[in-house]
Amino acid sequence: MISVIFDLDGTLVDSEPNYYESGRRTLERHGVPDFTWEQHSRFIGIGTRETLEILRDRYGIRAPVERLLAEQNAAYLELARTRTEVFPQMRGFVERLHGEGVAMAVASGSSPAAIDAVLSGTGLDALLTTTVSAEEVARGKPAPDVFLEAARRLGAEPADCVVVEDAAPGARAAHAAGMACVAVPYTPDMAQDPAFAFAGLLFPGGQPQFSADAAYDWLSARRTA
Repeated sequence: MISVIFDLDGTLVDSEPNYYESGRRTLERHGVPDFTWEQHSRFIGIGTRETLEILRDRYGIRAPVERLLAEQNAAYLELARTRTEVFPQMRGFVERLHGEGVAMAVASGSSPAAIDAVLSGTGLDALLTTTVSAEEVARGKPAPDVFLEAARRLGAEPADCVVVEDAAPGARAAHAAGMACVAVPYTPDMAQDPAFAFAGLLFPGGQPQFSADAAYDWLSARRTA
């Protein structure tokens, strides 16, 4: 029996604008007034803590990472509860799998509170009840820890799991975990990243190209193979 593990941000929901805005506000508060979307995009797929650790060193911010993380999470939660949109085809895919009793989980670099806020705010919490945050494991993506923990909580073998991801670090993490991957790059230019060569199914055009029917048919073929 195949289990499906979804990344959250950029895969199920378009939360990156909220992450950018919350990060921009946090950095501005600590003397970095010109953090751009282009700079933010280089950290897509990397956990919030790891991102802040890098940015703290880069900009010489004196506040501890724990304080930066708390500030960004507070700003993000405020935005996430009201501004997060689910990608329509992804919602349809999740609903179809749920209707067939497929075991599913969310494995994300976001904090547990952020995951809960997004899922409850979008109604996905009724369909996706097993969640894992990178803050609950030793290492975030591209290490496989978060996906392996998701498999453990689902009672599934890693080889029986399929990961749905939008970012290169997540694709690498899925490969390292011994799991198949459906890749939906957040932006089409990201599809050229070598990490996506590990994907069993790649939608190089990203979310505009993603089809719940195509993903379901591919998954069904694996289930019957």
